[in-house]
Amino acid sequence: MQNTIHLLKERRFVPLFGTQFLGAFNDSLFKQAVVLFVTYQLYSNPAKEAQFSAIAQGLFILPFFLLSAAAGQLADIRDKASLIRIIKTAEIGIMLFGGAGLYFHNVPLMLAAVFAMGVHSTFFGPIKYAILPQHLTRDEVLGGTGLVEAGTYLAILGGTIAAGLLSTAPKVAAIAVVLVACVGLLIGRKVPSAPPHADIPPPDWHILRASTTLVSGTMHIRRLFLAICSISFFWTIGAVLIIAFPPLVKNILGANEHVASLFIGIFSIGIAIGSVLINRLLKSQVSARYAPASVLAMGGFVLLLHFVAMGWAQHRHGELITLGNFLHQASAPLLIAALLGISITGGMFVVPLYAFLTTTVDQSETARTVAANNIVNSGAMVVGSAGAFLLTLAGIGPGGQLVLVAAMCLVSAWLGWKLHLACDSPDCQEK
Repeated sequence: MQNTIHLLKERRFVPLFGTQFLGAFNDSLFKQAVVLFVTYQLYSNPAKEAQFSAIAQGLFILPFFLLSAAAGQLADIRDKASLIRIIKTAEIGIMLFGGAGLYFHNVPLMLAAVFAMGVHSTFFGPIKYAILPQHLTRDEVLGGTGLVEAGTYLAILGGTIAAGLLSTAPKVAAIAVVLVACVGLLIGRKVPSAPPHADIPPPDWHILRASTTLVSGTMHIRRLFLAICSISFFWTIGAVLIIAFPPLVKNILGANEHVASLFIGIFSIGIAIGSVLINRLLKSQVSARYAPASVLAMGGFVLLLHFVAMGWAQHRHGELITLGNFLHQASAPLLIAALLGISITGGMFVVPLYAFLTTTVDQSETARTVAANNIVNSGAMVVGSAGAFLLTLAGIGPGGQLVLVAAMCLVSAWLGWKLHLACDSPDCQEK
């Protein structure tokens, strides 16, 4: 842990960590506040609520498809610290009109801000990973990546909790998101300079051509192909899980929305724990050797969640149970342990892969490599979401979807093993 904890005292790391933390917190606070406000205060029609949720999610993901190539190219040709200042300044503007949407109950303004925050995240994503190898030593990159991931999921948890507390006070939420964005800019201005490493051709602003060129130029390298496939398959699994959780809580466990929030909280905490734990196991070495075992363990915990939930469903009756009653159920500790196991092992699986992406390519190419990964990841999440939707249409509920996720973990373990063989070779380690 010594290669991790000391980074929290280093100026070369702390401003980036703080900027990312506040950005993730604000993103979560705004999106959850919008969804909760529209669902519980504006709409009372389940169909409209589902449509709004689908539209909001689609608007947030769309920029990753359209602009990741431009974001990656831009981050490689400009000083990353200066880009952070520009992006965080833009966040203030986004939150001003997003907050206005909340304040005046204007749904189009809220959705426009959700899309704009997707653009914000698209451009910030490649920077936050690509800047680490410039400011940290090689044996610190894994620890730094783990801290960034852990902080991100804790920030998401904090934003979700804050949104729940402010769901009946949209005007307060509107003011809060603007204030957090302002603090984010102040901290972002402290990020040390991270200039480009080489002369790179100017960006190709033709969206489709740039995306195709970027992905094909990255995926032909075997180790990057395996890393991106492994990460993308993981997020396919993640998309199915995220979609399955709400109906699992409501229709199988028979619990209310507070229990669903507990699930989100446990999941965020678990990934944060896994992100830090894997650094300790690997002793700060960037390696995929624990990836197969981690995702196999994840599959085992998914099956445990399935069996506990199915047993729970056989005994449930009556109206939705509250959080307090849920915690007093005999099977609740085992259910929570299964969920925590899923998220911890998931964090252990994916964090080294992100560190691998940024340490096995030239530093002048890191942002574009992360951007290519983001494009493929976004596509994988759409496939996972569409797959879950089709399974629901076919009558396969969340219980059956959990079994499918466990089976998918076998494929993910195979990809992790292939990556381990490729990225832990002496030739790769020397890069």
